[in-house]
Amino acid sequence: MIRKMPWWLGGIFMAGLLLFAFSYIGAGRPIGASTYVPYFAGILFNLDPKAYPYLQEVHNAGAWEGVMLLGALTGGFLTSIFVTKTFKFTLMPPAWKKYKNNSVKSRLIWSFVSGFLLIIGARLAGGCTSGHFLSGMSQGAISSMIFGGVVLVTLLITGKLFYKSEADDAR
Repeated sequence: MIRKMPWWLGGIFMAGLLLFAFSYIGAGRPIGASTYVPYFAGILFNLDPKAYPYLQEVHNAGAWEGVMLLGALTGGFLTSIFVTKTFKFTLMPPAWKKYKNNSVKSRLIWSFVSGFLLIIGARLAGGCTSGHFLSGMSQGAISSMIFGGVVLVTLLITGKLFYKSEADDAR
C-alpha cells in the first residue's frame, strides 16, 4: 500500500527544486519546458543559429530542459510501473466513456483542440504551462497568476459541460 504524501511536504520539495533550478549549480533560470521545442528543432533540422537568433538565446536553457523533460517522462513511467503499479496504455479513459462517448476519434480531436488552446493561452501570457505554474506563480508573476486563474475557471466550466453528474441526468 502506498502512503500519500502530505500536501505541505510536496510544497517543501517543490520549493527546494525551484531554489536548485535558480542556483548557480542548477540551471540558473526558471523551470519551464517550451524552450526545448525550438532548441530540439534546431538540432533536428540542423538550423544555423546565426540565421535564427532565437536559437542562440535558448541554447543553454534548451539543453537543460531536455534533460528535465526526459527525466520527468522516465520517472513517471517507472513510478507507474514499479511503485504504484497503475500503468495502463489507453486512448479512451474510463471517465470519457462514462460521461462523453465511446469514440476514440472524438477523444483525440477534443484532446488536440483543448491542448492547442491551452498552449496558445500560455504563450500569449508569455510562457509555457509548466513555466507559469511552477516558476511564475512561485515568483508572484502577474501573467502567471492570470493564466492560472483562467485555467482554473476554464477547468470548472469544462468539467460542468463535459462531465455531467448522474444528478444532472435525473433532472
